[in-house]
Amino acid sequence: MRLQKFLSQSGVCSRRQGEALIAAGRVAVNGQVVTTLGTVVDPQKDRVKVDGRDIAVETRLVYLILHKPVGVVTSCRHPGQRVVTDLVDLPQRIFPVGRLDKDSAGLLLLTNDGRIHHRLSHPSFDHEKEYVVDVNIPLTGGMLEQLAAGIVLDGRRTRPAKVVRLGTARFRIVLKEGRNRQIRRMVETVGGRVEKLRRVRFANLRLGDLKPGQWRFLSAKEIESLLKAAGVSAKTPSEPRRR
Repeated sequence: MRLQKFLSQSGVCSRRQGEALIAAGRVAVNGQVVTTLGTVVDPQKDRVKVDGRDIAVETRLVYLILHKPVGVVTSCRHPGQRVVTDLVDLPQRIFPVGRLDKDSAGLLLLTNDGRIHHRLSHPSFDHEKEYVVDVNIPLTGGMLEQLAAGIVLDGRRTRPAKVVRLGTARFRIVLKEGRNRQIRRMVETVGGRVEKLRRVRFANLRLGDLKPGQWRFLSAKEIESLLKAAGVSAKTPSEPRRR
């Protein structure tokens, strides 16, 4: 298989991130640094290393959701910062699908299945993400209408969103895109500031009653639905449990 696919299926990173690792000269095959994208490796014979660490394809795929707490970085590695993978004690190397900024909380999908990363992260696939947002000022009907219709950020209007009032200064919003700090910037544009932001749904997955820092494996039904949405074939999942 291609080297970047090998890296994604090993749980090291997504395929796109694997391409970046290869281009940066951080991947070696049989002792030789490889920088050519598309290099083919045999998982049964070739020895692959990333930053000097041996890599092997994971045979058991795992899928879980974590209630990411505020203050934790959505990454596998960030020097000097606590990252989401620090919260999950598993033998498999897993990585987050999509992002939640450090100041936000809520549902985050983690897996070692590199096939689904691009299809579930990229806005072109129209997967919904639902958030509950608290702001610092009372919300007017006009403000909510602006958020729903779309806000111009960096010269480009955000896609129309579903927005529902939940209280004087709280609303629910459903997006099909995920620009950098998008909701915070949208709220700032209409004159407010986000005090609290929590993602409660990603595609067919719901946060439910998980507390910050808790995680659970997906059920077989959730995995089946998730893989169908991503357009990839199913493989044997792990058993559900909660931590």
